[in-house]
Amino acid sequence: MQATSVRIGTRGSPLALAQAHEVRDRLAKAHGLSHDAITITVIKTVGDQVLDRPLSEIGGKGLFTKEIEDALLANEIDVAVHSMKDMQTALPEGLAIGAVLPREDVRDAFISLKYTSLDDVPKGSVVGTSSLRRQAQLLNVRPDLTVVGFRGNVQTRLKKLQDGVAEATFLAVAGLNRLGMSERITAAIAIDQMLPAVAQGAIGLEIRAGDEATADLLAPLNDAATALAVTAERAFLARLEGSCRTPIAGHAHLADGNLHFRGQVLSPDGKVSYAVSLSGPPETALDIGTNAANDVLANADPAALVKSGA
Repeated sequence: MQATSVRIGTRGSPLALAQAHEVRDRLAKAHGLSHDAITITVIKTVGDQVLDRPLSEIGGKGLFTKEIEDALLANEIDVAVHSMKDMQTALPEGLAIGAVLPREDVRDAFISLKYTSLDDVPKGSVVGTSSLRRQAQLLNVRPDLTVVGFRGNVQTRLKKLQDGVAEATFLAVAGLNRLGMSERITAAIAIDQMLPAVAQGAIGLEIRAGDEATADLLAPLNDAATALAVTAERAFLARLEGSCRTPIAGHAHLADGNLHFRGQVLSPDGKVSYAVSLSGPPETALDIGTNAANDVLANADPAALVKSGA
């Protein structure tokens, strides 16, 4: 398929730009396009502009996507590139997910300039994170630590470590890999120890619903296994009505012909945690995520479903 131009919209952080460039490169390769035929437009979001408060205080999910989605609806761009863990589970009317790229490493990275693992961090130490999920999971296993807010892009957070604001922090392995900064990872944390955020490591390409030309253009970029996994994970999140105010984790993967899902809901202080797991045929991904959430709603301690505790 030939196309005269493709307009990509993205946030302006180094990681967001790396992801947009990956999409550009994949499109160029799939369709024999020159890079000149694919433009990248940087769009500043509220989440990029307000850095002095936790996301939960200024609106939660959608803060990194709204302005880009507005540009998409206004036909100013053709494709919006998002880290899927930043996307709301219910997309604005008129928009759709056109493709999901092959998933990167889903794990969280422990990063410290002093200690080799989370177990080595002394009691009473300060750990920085902007993620309520990571805060809750950390305090669940290490209630002896103190957590401080750590907003900003990857480079900003690493500088805060160097400045001694905290002894350690967590970032997504995927983001560091995409930035060519894997050497900054002190230790990758097994998902059995820290279940990742829903859709962590996945890049979603959002388009206008009914834009068949762009949908056809993106079709070769879609990774079916990743799309199935994030479908289950996002269904779990949607059923629980999770946001940045609710610590929720979820991960699905294909193995032995089935889709296997694990989910976790915690209280922000980490004192309450409820885990669920469910498997089934891949084509039932949506039901797997929804049914796992129903299990949580039916059986979990209400303190773990923390709209009130956020």
